Amino acid sequence: MRRRTFLGMSSGLGIVATGMVPDPVRAGGPRPDLIVAADGSGDHGTVQAAVDAAPAARTEPFVIGVRPGTHLGQVIVPKTKPLLEFRGLGRRPEDVVIADDRANGTLKPDGTPWGTSGSASVTIDGAGFRAVNLTFANLFDEAAHPEITNRQAVAVLTRADRLVFDRVRFLGNQDTLYVNSSAAGVVARVYLRDSYVEGDVDFIFGRATAVFQRCRIHSLDRGSTPNGYVTAPSTDITNPYGLLFDRCRFTADAPAGTVFLGRPWHPSQDPNAIGQTVIRESWIGTHIPDLAWSDFGTWPWEDARFREFHNFGPGALVSENRPQLTAEQAAVATIEAYLTGADGWRPQRC
Repeated sequence: MRRRTFLGMSSGLGIVATGMVPDPVRAGGPRPDLIVAADGSGDHGTVQAAVDAAPAARTEPFVIGVRPGTHLGQVIVPKTKPLLEFRGLGRRPEDVVIADDRANGTLKPDGTPWGTSGSASVTIDGAGFRAVNLTFANLFDEAAHPEITNRQAVAVLTRADRLVFDRVRFLGNQDTLYVNSSAAGVVARVYLRDSYVEGDVDFIFGRATAVFQRCRIHSLDRGSTPNGYVTAPSTDITNPYGLLFDRCRFTADAPAGTVFLGRPWHPSQDPNAIGQTVIRESWIGTHIPDLAWSDFGTWPWEDARFREFHNFGPGALVSENRPQLTAEQAAVATIEAYLTGADGWRPQRC
């Protein structure tokens, strides 16, 4: 059966899962401009109140420090609030949890469903956002709501450019991390380092250009076959860069051979959504079978941009079902190529 993570336990997640330890330099930085504390000892009692209080249209980072505890309630970072940073003030990412509990099919007060995007615990439209040393979660309980069939429940939805998640956990089941952009054809870059993402169905998805470096990607056991799909990219055909996993670990509670690495998502049957997932120099567990990719409805996986390169571990095979990058292709499928852009952005060097 499906396992849900207990928020107060490390369970081998986050920093521990990637083999990392807290970096005092990266964990430090400027003194927070505002403090969130649920017990009333900070400047604000909720994360959203701190976001609302942050000045608009800043040209320098504005740091919101979040004290340990579970902070419930939907959070929206609007486009008018760029360069915000959420910094967890605990010792580990597990110590600070920002969470909500709605799904696609959960009804709003007006009786209409929230939808997938509306289900997000945290929505980020502000460019230059950064999160450090904390956890984002969607706590929707599928077993407690059998009447809800549309169970997509997003922990974080991103639609802005130049976003960084450093030592962050993303917890959910279906559609945990939605890396998107403001519109089809618009490039939005996201960099995730030493982080942890868990889920079951399409739990990393969207059209953003997103780089996962030294992250743990963990598939939960749904108790069914197939047990799920790790990625569902919808990269626009004009964008050469979709999802890149560099030196990551793909682990699972699910049985051997029951989870696909991905399938091509075509939102609203968009023919120009030619999804890209590239996994390179990463460890892959036994939950991934020889046929690692799946069709999505009538859209065949072979037409998507799915590739691997120099992966290892018991689930890392090379066969006709597992397309590989050539050495020449791998030389340009790098973190720098995905993120740098015309503005020279290099968050991996910070």
